[in-house]
Amino acid sequence: MTAFGFLAGLAAAAAVSAQTLAGVIDIHVHADPDSLPRSIDAIDLARLAKARGMRGMVLKNHYESTASLAYIVRKEVPGIEIFGGIDLNRTVGGINPAAVERMTMVKGGWGRVVWMPTFDAENQVRYSGEQRPFVSVSRGGQLLPEVREVIALAAKHGLTLETGHSSAAECLLIVREARRQGVAHIVVTHAMLPPVKMTVADMRAAAAEGAFLEFVYNGLIGAGKSADFRDYADAIRQVGARHCILASDLGQPANPLHPDGLAAFFAGLMREGIPAADIATMSKTNPARALGLE
Repeated sequence: MTAFGFLAGLAAAAAVSAQTLAGVIDIHVHADPDSLPRSIDAIDLARLAKARGMRGMVLKNHYESTASLAYIVRKEVPGIEIFGGIDLNRTVGGINPAAVERMTMVKGGWGRVVWMPTFDAENQVRYSGEQRPFVSVSRGGQLLPEVREVIALAAKHGLTLETGHSSAAECLLIVREARRQGVAHIVVTHAMLPPVKMTVADMRAAAAEGAFLEFVYNGLIGAGKSADFRDYADAIRQVGARHCILASDLGQPANPLHPDGLAAFFAGLMREGIPAADIATMSKTNPARALGLE
């Protein structure tokens, strides 16, 4: 192959990738600055994602709000929609309604998502066999009062409510209470993966209450691998693409950068028979709806 042919091939590959990612919104993005190692910072990632045609991203940090970071990234990289949120782990006081309320006041209003606890969730800590403090969302099969209060704030401010690393049973409690209180945008965080481990029946029940089910590429690769493409494809077919969201959950140093991971994610699902139109629904339309953009 000539040098010209090689360069033409690279250009063609880049064009296909840009077309694949055009309009995509990744609702599960880890990036620097963070207290955990990350592969790229949020500004450089926003530039990369914009160059690849992506519409937007949600910046997630397990231990502090990303509403301010979203404001800065939007200022530095105009032309791509960047959102942040707050993850209710111990570092923000656990299930802390005051922290959620304050997050909504950050300039720009780009703090759009509230996650129930993840790494500090009681379900996660018990699943991991750790002996350390945790954050509970329920007791005796009932949501705690402060969880109901956070759900009320999500309804009041039009936030996207995510279930975090809660158990499957807790996720359904959260989803049903959110629906009861009028939360318009609900996502079950990486529903199939540990420590959530929803069954298809669980996912269908959540979908029936209006929740989206998130499927993340990080669950298929590297240290985070706990499923394969066939597992995801089978579940998506049974639950229905209109109820599902595809996201990266990338940012770990050993893993691909987010746009590359998403492109590989979509290609792998299409090899398992998921139509391109369903990929578009799950990566473009549904994330936009989950964020209240459509």
